[in-house]
Amino acid sequence: MVIEAASKQRQLIIDFLIIGAGVSGLSCAIALRRVGHRVVVVEREKEIGQSDVGRGVRLPPNLSKILYRWNLKSEVSAFAAKSKQIQISRCDRLGDHYWDDEVLRETQGEFLFGHPRPQLADLRKMMYDVAVGQGATVRLATTAVSVDPERRAVTLGSGETLTADVVIGADGAFGLVGDLGFRRHCLTAICSATVPKALVEKDPQSKHFYEHEVTSMFSFFGNNQSVISHPTGGLSCFTFTLFRPHDEYESSPSEGMRAALKSVVPRLRNLGPMISQPRRFPIFEHPPLKDWLADSGRVVVVGGAAHPIPTGSTQQYAMGLEDAAVLAKLFSHLATDSQITDFLYAFQELRQTRAQAVLTSETRVIHYMGMPNCPDQEARDRAMQAKHKAGVHLFSGEDESAEWAEIKTVFGYDAEDEADNWWVTWGRLKARSLGEPTTPPPQVNPLTSVFV
Repeated sequence: MVIEAASKQRQLIIDFLIIGAGVSGLSCAIALRRVGHRVVVVEREKEIGQSDVGRGVRLPPNLSKILYRWNLKSEVSAFAAKSKQIQISRCDRLGDHYWDDEVLRETQGEFLFGHPRPQLADLRKMMYDVAVGQGATVRLATTAVSVDPERRAVTLGSGETLTADVVIGADGAFGLVGDLGFRRHCLTAICSATVPKALVEKDPQSKHFYEHEVTSMFSFFGNNQSVISHPTGGLSCFTFTLFRPHDEYESSPSEGMRAALKSVVPRLRNLGPMISQPRRFPIFEHPPLKDWLADSGRVVVVGGAAHPIPTGSTQQYAMGLEDAAVLAKLFSHLATDSQITDFLYAFQELRQTRAQAVLTSETRVIHYMGMPNCPDQEARDRAMQAKHKAGVHLFSGEDESAEWAEIKTVFGYDAEDEADNWWVTWGRLKARSLGEPTTPPPQVNPLTSVFV
């Protein structure tokens, strides 16, 4: 696979060692290779995606636009379908919202649905193929057991030790590098499952999910629970994610999911008997991680290792891609060894505020959808029903909800622009004051250049 690399070969090429080949780690591998740096990724799984079975993927505009800028639109289209609307229901239909073309143009991306494993053309597998095609070394079945921040050394289970100029921990909230400490408490839990399209279409009511001219996302608001569902990218199956308080699940994910679906509209309730092997994931509240860098300044965490976000949320995978885009943009300007630590601290500065804002937004949306029966819930439903009867898009108009305004802001964020702004405002100024080069070497042909 050949994709466009960075347009400019930089003066200083360094080695990055990434722990974890999830979406965050692979995103960093692709992004850093695009700007010419050498990358090694270690991953304990023997096969990419073996733990991803049963989860559909939502790709919001702030994620898809990064992939499009990396010239991966055709690869994304192979496993993801474009979403056009959200249909929201409680016991009755509350309304619809079509993604506004103007809003999406401003975000420079699209809202997409990707399908889960075992199909091979999913998000993570695609990113693995791209990373390897770009020249990153990805070592599977390789477990990192310890990190020495001072030496920037990672010891493997085999006893081998790897070193690099920068070590990136992309191995999750309880991974080797991040280790955010003890969990405070479980906020809620999700259960995720898929049902083959052939089974869905056999049910007279459930086949409604596939009877639209456009690919839709279906949201069901319930009493202290909610469901987000949609056809997968390949449209071969229907995936749905149930959010529910952790202590309300039955002894098994299947029993808990079927019990919860008894109170929803028939077209979704009828899918209960079709569920097989759903997966349950607790959603924990984590204390904020104050420092994303080790004291040495050369070991940094990204993705869930730095800022865990609820599993199953819209922004779950987008945040890791944003991290990668910012990191690579900063290191595209690397000219001297002394800038490495500066760029890593700049990365933390740029990403911490954004990550906290998105976490707050995603948590609020989960609570908004699963609001318990109460006066606020009744007011929310009445407002939605009134718009639906008036033929107005659910979140449009002067009285759009604070939740929707916040979502639009999240969608419109441009990670690479933020990094560029930092360089123009601070990075280049400091480089000039120290007499360091701020202009990259002459351009090279990205399709024929060989990274060394």
